[in-house]
Amino acid sequence: MLSLFAIPAIAQQRYEFSVRQAVDFAMKNSVQVKNALIDISVQEQTNRELTGAAYPQVNGNIGATYFPKVPVQSFPNFIAQGTYAVLEEEGVKNASGQPIVSPADFGIIQAQFGTKYTGTAGINLSQLLFDGQVFVGLQARGTAMDMARATAGVTQEQIKANVYKIYYQLLVGRRLTQTIDANIDRFSKLLSDTREIHKQGFAEKLDVDRLEVTLTNLRTDKVKVTNQLDAGLLGLKFLLGMPLKDELILTDSISDENLKRDILDTTYSYSDRKEYQQLTFAEKLREYNVKRYQLTRVPTVALIGTYSKNAQRNRFDFFDWNNPWYTTALVGININVPIFDGFARASRIKKADYELQQARNMRENLKLMIDNEVEISRINLKNALLTVDLQRKNMTLAESVYNTAVKKYEQGLGSNLEITTANTELRTAQSNYYQSLYDAIIAKIDYFKATGKL
Repeated sequence: MLSLFAIPAIAQQRYEFSVRQAVDFAMKNSVQVKNALIDISVQEQTNRELTGAAYPQVNGNIGATYFPKVPVQSFPNFIAQGTYAVLEEEGVKNASGQPIVSPADFGIIQAQFGTKYTGTAGINLSQLLFDGQVFVGLQARGTAMDMARATAGVTQEQIKANVYKIYYQLLVGRRLTQTIDANIDRFSKLLSDTREIHKQGFAEKLDVDRLEVTLTNLRTDKVKVTNQLDAGLLGLKFLLGMPLKDELILTDSISDENLKRDILDTTYSYSDRKEYQQLTFAEKLREYNVKRYQLTRVPTVALIGTYSKNAQRNRFDFFDWNNPWYTTALVGININVPIFDGFARASRIKKADYELQQARNMRENLKLMIDNEVEISRINLKNALLTVDLQRKNMTLAESVYNTAVKKYEQGLGSNLEITTANTELRTAQSNYYQSLYDAIIAKIDYFKATGKL
């Protein structure tokens, strides 16, 4: 029984990850990333399948047929025709002494041709010498692989951005929890001191009750934040592709100074964005598609060859090698010349042209969208960093006001209500600061993602 309880403990693992290590782990274990990488392998096999069309195609065949009733063939009576021709040529006369003359109609003969059993075994060979569509497909293999890699890159970029956001959200939540703990410690001490003052008759029972309500609210806030952190950690594990039973420790820390690092470079290139690379390769594939349909006007050429053995029997004795098998062999070339297909080819070319134009339009639109995202994310980041500075100063000021109110109360110059009011303002300032801190982190991640430098 003890061994049964020991199994889960052994299976559980502990991970200590920086945000970079978390991203690396997600790139290897996220189901979405795994499937995106499998798509690359799928495209690779598709390319091999296409390449196979340019190689020789060899097929073997073997078969046997039984005719319970051998088919009857009808054909002109060539026997009578030949006989009469000889008789006329020799001048043979009939019983009346008249020369024999061929009748106008010799009639039809019905006869069974063939045997009840036939067998065949052979090999067929074909080698494609030229096919425009296959030729273009071979040219497009490299672009198709680039397209698959770019598509996988888009998925990886999305997972990476989400990992960054959740990871830093948890760091901000952890700092918020530390701040709440500090508030709880402060108020616990204040409540203890107020109770002593109340015992000595220098404070009202209302002052004690008011502080107890505030302390309860702080502890409730901590429970809420703790629950949110637990849920966020589970969400991060799921995003990373990590078993939920494993332990995940976040080793990075966050500070206002870190937010301002690596944001001075304002240059960017469209090609740095995975989405732009994806559309570029998609446009190139559409160009190959147009070329493919255009080459359907060109004849296709293939070399063919067959070698086979055939046997006819009235009994099923194909394995009796004393009876002969007859050999047939042929080599030839097959040229298929397209002449008229009801304008279907022209329609396919037009359709491919329109799809190519759509791909070009989408690429140009993406450029505008990237410009827009970069500018908006730059503005948001600038405002977010400014807001963080303002909220940090406001939080420092609110903390100073609170400390002053406590000192005045301890010296008998202030009221308990003044402390409660100052505490409410401090909690609001702290909440606003941490919210602005998280908003700044999101703005920075969005900025790097927009510029393709995440």
